[in-house]
Amino acid sequence: MKITQIRVYRHSIEVADGRYQMAISAVSTLDSTVVELVTDEGLSGFGETTPLGPTYQPQHALGARAAIAEMAPTLLGVNPLRTGLVRRAMDRALTGHNYAKSAIDVACWDLLGKVRGERVCDLLGGTDRSAVGSYFGVMPDTTSRTADAARQREAAGYTRLQIKVGGRPLAHDIEATRAVADAVSPSTKLLVDANRGWTMRDTIEFSLACRDVRLSIENPCRTYDEHRAIAEKLNHPLFLDECTTDLDVITKAIVEGVAQGFGMKLSRVGGLTPLRTVRDLCVAHGIPLTIDDTWGGDLTAAATVHMGATVPDPFYEGTWISYPYQKPAYSCLTPAVQPGDGMIPIPTGSGLGVEPDLAEWDSPVGIYA
Repeated sequence: MKITQIRVYRHSIEVADGRYQMAISAVSTLDSTVVELVTDEGLSGFGETTPLGPTYQPQHALGARAAIAEMAPTLLGVNPLRTGLVRRAMDRALTGHNYAKSAIDVACWDLLGKVRGERVCDLLGGTDRSAVGSYFGVMPDTTSRTADAARQREAAGYTRLQIKVGGRPLAHDIEATRAVADAVSPSTKLLVDANRGWTMRDTIEFSLACRDVRLSIENPCRTYDEHRAIAEKLNHPLFLDECTTDLDVITKAIVEGVAQGFGMKLSRVGGLTPLRTVRDLCVAHGIPLTIDDTWGGDLTAAATVHMGATVPDPFYEGTWISYPYQKPAYSCLTPAVQPGDGMIPIPTGSGLGVEPDLAEWDSPVGIYA
């Protein structure tokens, strides 16, 4: 099998409530890039990348499409079923830009599943689950409304809640976090996510003020070195997310004992092929992780759910998908990948199990043949 054509589509995704707020940035619409790999055997595979705005990390939608345009000519004629060789071809054509490479890598796995008549999760190692656990991010608000939102999400079946903090006085974050802890069951896992919005001092003060509350803290500071400097001063487990930019940093965080968990993003590491390595590395060292992505439609959701399904129970913290926070991104012939009762069913078709309805899509913004 050979790649004979690469088609690139653009879709706009609207945030359902008008605004998704983080400590140092907010988004109201997102720009999704979908890649279709067309083969000489008449099959197509699909992948997607959707950066969380242009300031969340050094990734943006125009950059993704420019990177794909740079790599596409070197991928024509390559066998997409050899995912490792495809990755090497992309790396030879372009340094970095993992978020763009992720869309192509996922499309290769979609094709591999379609050719073999198997789900991506089974190709990645297999699973005995029919659904994976999800978790929900509670947006910053007043103390009472934050506690109410957490209580409602727990009642809806979510057993892990992410409390968004930062971008306001630390005392408000402490008060809201304690209110959430009082509002939900002790069995519900709490994770406080500052999205790089705290200083080292803020993080230490927060952990001290909430030392009696069972929770984890996710990527409060900007850099890996900042987290390494404060890791031993905290009273809570530290999860790393935005600063885990590649396998080197992830390995270092494990070896140096800085991270007690990871919030892993599919597009940050470059797709399912490298994320499989991250999964195995974490399991080997007893480190829990979530399997997520920055944003996206059903293609992204399916890819993260398939990978999440393969993580052994003791190490799996669940999968976040953007479906509850957005309006539909694009039309598909298959059911939407969405949570219910805190669980996300694994798509059942071969490959990703998501088939875009191309008849309802706008024309490609790029065709490489």
